Amino acid sequence: MLISEVIQSVKDYCKGSWLGMKIDDTKTRDKVLYGDTDKECTGIVTTIYASVNVIEKTHELGANLIIAHEALLWNRGDHREWLEESQNKTYLAKKKLMDDYGITVWRFHDYIHSGIPHKDGYIDGIFYGLAQETGWDDAIINEDISGAVYLECEPTTPRQVAKLIKEKWNLTGMKCIGNMDAKVTKILVCGHVQEGGDSNTLIKRVDKEDINLLLPLELIDYTLTEYIKDSGELGFDRAILAPGHFNLEEPGMKYMEKWIDNALKQHIPTTFVQAGDMYTFL
Repeated sequence: MLISEVIQSVKDYCKGSWLGMKIDDTKTRDKVLYGDTDKECTGIVTTIYASVNVIEKTHELGANLIIAHEALLWNRGDHREWLEESQNKTYLAKKKLMDDYGITVWRFHDYIHSGIPHKDGYIDGIFYGLAQETGWDDAIINEDISGAVYLECEPTTPRQVAKLIKEKWNLTGMKCIGNMDAKVTKILVCGHVQEGGDSNTLIKRVDKEDINLLLPLELIDYTLTEYIKDSGELGFDRAILAPGHFNLEEPGMKYMEKWIDNALKQHIPTTFVQAGDMYTFL
């Protein structure tokens, strides 16, 4: 099976519309970021990010296609002109590695978020994979258009959830904010809490729905973070666990191992390779 056929089969398997609109292949982030697609696929590696270590492992496995969720070359759109122009040493070394090993990298972002088959419809493949890997698959209540996933669980604490995530996802640790002994029955995997905006809508939702634990993709040290810190210090059942964007979404790429044969309608050796915990805690 050609790499181009692998890519098309995976796209066809997904819902193909996201945030209310059909995915436009001329604008989607799901591009071939490096390499040739007109050659036989010898094996597939799924990962969150095609790091140097992932590229090395792909070669060791005899695979030549990396399906990664995030960008390859450290900028939105994976533009290379500025790196070529400046002859960036890290870029040139990484490029040589991919050339030497004959590696192709395809970014699989919008399509997997658009949904993979689930029961009578589709569900976000990244966040469903997260739930599967953590044992929360039966706890998902809904998934809204913002990409947030809300779930209800048996009573636990942020401390226990942090331990579970650390062990299941092979992490070294994570940021923890708020009341670590809070009673948790409602968890929200929310989106990007970032610079340049407020968190008023999310704060209102947390308060109105009495959400106990948030797992954000991105986190800054004000707005939501301040609110959860104050809530915890006042004794409310409120906390944030922030393992980091890549760490949070990577289980969805691991879960891809379980369904890719269905998408391809044949078996190609597929291995999940962890890009490595993005953080080292000292």
